[in-house]
Amino acid sequence: METIYFRTKTTVSFINYHFVFCPKYRRKIFLIPNVEDRFKELTQKICEELKIEILAMECHIDHVHLFLKCWPSQSPADIMKMIKGASSHALRDEFPQLSGMTALWTRSYFVSTAGNVSSETIKWYVNTQKTRG
Repeated sequence: METIYFRTKTTVSFINYHFVFCPKYRRKIFLIPNVEDRFKELTQKICEELKIEILAMECHIDHVHLFLKCWPSQSPADIMKMIKGASSHALRDEFPQLSGMTALWTRSYFVSTAGNVSSETIKWYVNTQKTRG
């Protein structure tokens, strides 16, 4: 696998984050038709705007796995704030089943760098979440 670095005038970086986060009260929002597809569209749009590369993205019934390649100026907290905030507002506006919720996502999340595990292993794990028993 060829490693592609992000480059600016003053930096060269290779930062991959694996995020996992859940809807508030572990609600099974992805069982609602089209919520998963719309969430993925919104997340892709946000990541394009932030110039973040999505390496893998998968939604399970009550949680999301995101594997992202980011710039060194982007903190995990800022990334989560943008993705959760924008998707929460849009999904609650577009889906009547979610409109009564004051917040779609919990305030917490898991984040890890690809430190001891290869990027390929994390991609495989995220992509196989729906096929696991």
